[in-house]
Amino acid sequence: MNKHYLKKNSYFLIAIISVLMISSCANTKNVPYFQDINATGSSVMENTAVFTEPKIQVDDILSISLFTIDEKTSMIVNQLASQAISSAEGQVSSLAATPPTSGFLVDKNGEIDLAIVGKIKVLGLTSSQAKNIIQDKAALFFQKPNVQVRFANFKVTIMGEVVRPAPYTIPNEKVSVLDALGLAGDLTIYGRRENILLIRDNDGKKEFVRLNLNSSQLFNSPYFYLKQNDVLYVEPNKGKAASLNVARTQTIAIIGTALTVLITLIARL
Repeated sequence: MNKHYLKKNSYFLIAIISVLMISSCANTKNVPYFQDINATGSSVMENTAVFTEPKIQVDDILSISLFTIDEKTSMIVNQLASQAISSAEGQVSSLAATPPTSGFLVDKNGEIDLAIVGKIKVLGLTSSQAKNIIQDKAALFFQKPNVQVRFANFKVTIMGEVVRPAPYTIPNEKVSVLDALGLAGDLTIYGRRENILLIRDNDGKKEFVRLNLNSSQLFNSPYFYLKQNDVLYVEPNKGKAASLNVARTQTIAIIGTALTVLITLIARL
């Protein structure tokens, strides 16, 4: 056997092993967020994303509190509110091992059924607009009513390479991408920060948007603030795939090293 040929092949095997070892390491250059912001000093960004109030949709759950001069009347109305969807919502929540959400369910007609006041159309309204309408109608039955309305099921789902992937119900309408990822414990070292997928229901259609956490332009994005039922998916990077194949890579490296030593010994004979 040609010694020069064996020696050449040994170098080739060493090169392959080196590539495998390097590829098994996670690339960390894209780990820091907002890399285009000046690392020293301070800066100001103008024209950032503007928050718009979410619109009430069918199957939303609204938390409604009504306060009147008569405390007993307020207590009765608010107690009925807490029981408004107890049966149907309780069945759904038991499957998810979470307690049922109290509030008023927006039915298929876009209406809520408020105790004593009756049915009120709220579909397509913001919570502040719904508050005004409910307060006007409640004034026909109560003296100087004060109404508070908020979403009781403002839910976003975070999936993929985050510490705690799960659906999150948030008692706040103003939720940014960063807020949601923070709730999920932030991205793992294997999450692709430059290519996060946002999935949104938009008038019966699915909308797909890519977001880049490495760029400060995220703050200018019209998708910076989330809407109810949004889904964030964090893709794994190449380092994740490599980490799942560590054993395979190590085995290849050991076999390759053994073959290299064997070829070298044969070449010297």
